[in-house]
Amino acid sequence: MSSVRSRRTHPSRSAPHDTPHGAPPAGPRTGATAPGLTSRHFLLLLAATFATFGSATPMLSVVPLWAEHGGSGHGGAGATTAVHMATTVATQIVTGRILRRLPAPRVLCVGALLIGLPTLGYPVTAALPWTVAVSAVRGVGFGLVTVAGSALAARLAGPGQRGRAVGWYGVAVGLPAAALVPLAVWAVAEFGFVPVFWASAVLGTLAAPLGVAVLAGHQPSRVRLPAPDPVPGAPQAGTGPGDTASTPASRSGHVPVRRLPVRLLAVPVLLLLAPVCALGSLMSFLPLALAPHAAPAALLTLSAALTAGRWAAGEWSDRRGGTGRFMAPCAALCALGTGAFALVGGGGTAAGGAVAPGTGAAVVAALAFGLAMGALQNDTLVAMFHRAGPEHHGTVSAAWNMTFDSGYGAGALLTGAIAQVFSLSLSAAFGVLAVLIVATLPVAAALQLPRSSHQG
Repeated sequence: MSSVRSRRTHPSRSAPHDTPHGAPPAGPRTGATAPGLTSRHFLLLLAATFATFGSATPMLSVVPLWAEHGGSGHGGAGATTAVHMATTVATQIVTGRILRRLPAPRVLCVGALLIGLPTLGYPVTAALPWTVAVSAVRGVGFGLVTVAGSALAARLAGPGQRGRAVGWYGVAVGLPAAALVPLAVWAVAEFGFVPVFWASAVLGTLAAPLGVAVLAGHQPSRVRLPAPDPVPGAPQAGTGPGDTASTPASRSGHVPVRRLPVRLLAVPVLLLLAPVCALGSLMSFLPLALAPHAAPAALLTLSAALTAGRWAAGEWSDRRGGTGRFMAPCAALCALGTGAFALVGGGGTAAGGAVAPGTGAAVVAALAFGLAMGALQNDTLVAMFHRAGPEHHGTVSAAWNMTFDSGYGAGALLTGAIAQVFSLSLSAAFGVLAVLIVATLPVAAALQLPRSSHQG
């Protein structure tokens, strides 16, 4: 259900889908700095982000319910999320090229419309092929929004503001999940699917003019790439033209793609992937696995905890340092949270309509998983940026976002397949994912770089 996460910008290029970490602003060599976090442009971006994610995120929990309503079973329910995320990742791969030709605000507008308007297609029929097709179109819009929005965030925040950008942009991404996912699930039970689909369509459509308004009247500025963080063993920016060249900031904010040793990113990616699979599973199937009174409370807690964990980890890394230190502990706590859901789940349709255990147990499990997952999102992203150096920000962002979105979809698909093909409960499927997270921990430890080669 995703997934959140300014970064320092490469000359004529910006970075992407979830910003990290901050320091005192570095002044430009010539011209003015980017507008900044308190500018009208950045506030409009936050508003557009809230509206687009407010349209997209609740559907990651509602559409699987719609597929089950149409008789598709757990496998079909998981397929709707998997296809949505597959087209999201496929679109993210080519959006960098699109941004070289079109302004990022225009791409953000098109993405918002592709998220919002197709939602009106769901009520036509709950048949699985049609539902999957609509989800695929909305995934294209989501891919455009995630890349264009984060590129704009990186540009508008200006140099040296990565921590604050990750906090506020992450809040704009996470608040819709915290507020609207449980509300949408509750509204489906109270009022039916159609009003919820209409509300999602309206919210996504309203985001389009907000996206267009970002950067309206703003002239591109000449921005200096700030000095890199001192990370032992990581590529460092020097004084050559490729590191500190002063060039006009690109209006499009496209993402550079450069070669980078895979080993630098292997541990963060590995530690992120399995917990993200669990997140996609929980966001898609908690409404089916828990009793009706427990599901909205668990989803509210999970979504709020994700945002809080992400923000807190960003603040900690800015103020205390030690980026990457909490990746493995957070992954382990995600395994415990997922395992807890394997114990408290089993109500609703997953157990023939039996009443699940109390709301309190589900809320505690959601709180533990959400805080750990949010911190893991931030810590893996920032660690990857630190290890790679500023010249690889585009590559790192692409790797992180594709890991997150593909894992989210794979988790939903895997859970549905396990439950349907092997005739197991959703609780058992959650248990399998918990074991998968635990299995990655020793592998990540074996791949871990020597401490002298990275920060944290």
